[in-house]
Amino acid sequence: METIQTFTSELSILEISYLVASVLFILGLKKLSHPATARAGNLWAAAGMAAAILFTILFHQKEGQPIGNIIWIVVALAIGSFIGWYASIKVKMTAMPQMVSIFNGMGGACAALISLMEFPKMQNMLAAEGVGNMLGGEGIAILLGLMIGGVSFAGSMIAFGKLDGRIGDIKHPVLRIVNLTFLVVLLVALFVILFMEPVAGNNLPIYLFAIAALIYGVTFVMPIGGADMPVVISLLNSFTGVAAAMGGFLYGNQAMLTGGILVGSSGTILTILMCKAMNRSLMNVIIGAFGVAGAAGTEAEDKTVKEISLSDAAVLLSYSQKIYIVPGYGLAVAQAQHLCHELDNLLAGKGVEVKYAIHPVAGRMPGHMNVLLAEADVPYEKLVEMEDANNEMGNTDVVIVIGANDVVNPAAEDDPSSPIYGMPIIKALDAKNVIVMKRSMAAGYAAIPNNLFYHPKNRMLFGDAKATLQKLVAEIKSL
Repeated sequence: METIQTFTSELSILEISYLVASVLFILGLKKLSHPATARAGNLWAAAGMAAAILFTILFHQKEGQPIGNIIWIVVALAIGSFIGWYASIKVKMTAMPQMVSIFNGMGGACAALISLMEFPKMQNMLAAEGVGNMLGGEGIAILLGLMIGGVSFAGSMIAFGKLDGRIGDIKHPVLRIVNLTFLVVLLVALFVILFMEPVAGNNLPIYLFAIAALIYGVTFVMPIGGADMPVVISLLNSFTGVAAAMGGFLYGNQAMLTGGILVGSSGTILTILMCKAMNRSLMNVIIGAFGVAGAAGTEAEDKTVKEISLSDAAVLLSYSQKIYIVPGYGLAVAQAQHLCHELDNLLAGKGVEVKYAIHPVAGRMPGHMNVLLAEADVPYEKLVEMEDANNEMGNTDVVIVIGANDVVNPAAEDDPSSPIYGMPIIKALDAKNVIVMKRSMAAGYAAIPNNLFYHPKNRMLFGDAKATLQKLVAEIKSL
């Protein structure tokens, strides 16, 4: 926590390297906004982080002495790099939200550990100086970093467990009271610790504070439904950014501060966008209210479902002029993106115009479906945002819904009693024909029936997305 007062060439180089790293972070984030430049954006941001780490090891000094324990630092970097590389080649795209959750949790844990290490140092220093309390910039940064980082770590681990099917939901109303109680306790404890008289070696309060933050992270996420985990992950990601920024304030590290601010602000914006795409408030997500009004749409149960055979579907698609594919999480789970692109190419060879209508939260997270289809070499120009796709539905011959549910549910537009009423959807019913590929008639994330399945324009093509697409491609080839 000591501030270097003397201007040195080493300090100058270090500060310039942090400035360069910050610029690379910003440019990398900017490039992530388009698939064509996303890979370069990742590399630019990684280069910024590598530069910040390297120059810190080479030029950072404490009390005039260079950094020690270089061997341990190098070993830790090697282990972390191997884990990151291994995860990048082994984790499937459908498991990307889980990986993001784990990595985000690790960032929160690092921020919390920094606070746990620095609090005793600050307390001992203030006690030696005879200061009456710990209220100050360093104390606030340490406690906020510990509280936010601890909540982010524990919450991210629960979110991972829910997304991976290892942890179920606990939606008992008493958890809301528990959550509110822990939040109040944390905030009160924060102010109590800040106004405590520093006593050298008295670390019990900070450890209790850390435990309370971890417990709150668990109880905060437990009531939230698994379908809302992407929103929660985005929110916790912003928490991690803020916690990292606290470390930047603590150490006067511009790269750490900039990185934390970027993560915090982008995570907040993403959270807002996801809530907007589902027509829900953040508070509605946090209290786990999605799907509680499940009675909406039950009148659809008595309606007739019409199926379509593979041969009829092949003929309809082959003799269409314009087709829109609406991909959803079912396509991602089945890893059917490559077959979907094969169908696309096959129809294009017959003179059919094929495009993809992408809902903002298709595949669970914004951009998730774009990346999944890019992995299958689908041209980015064929991916059309929801608003633009809806404008073209009127002159579309067939809409193929593959594994999507709530994002095409007309209840969002015509059923005020539905929990998804008002949510922006892809207006598949505006097209002349609809084919829904789905395993069964099971409800989607919102836990309500989808009246699209019973509409006269729609035909159901039941089965696993991958197997069904394989058979459909074979049928079209045989025409």
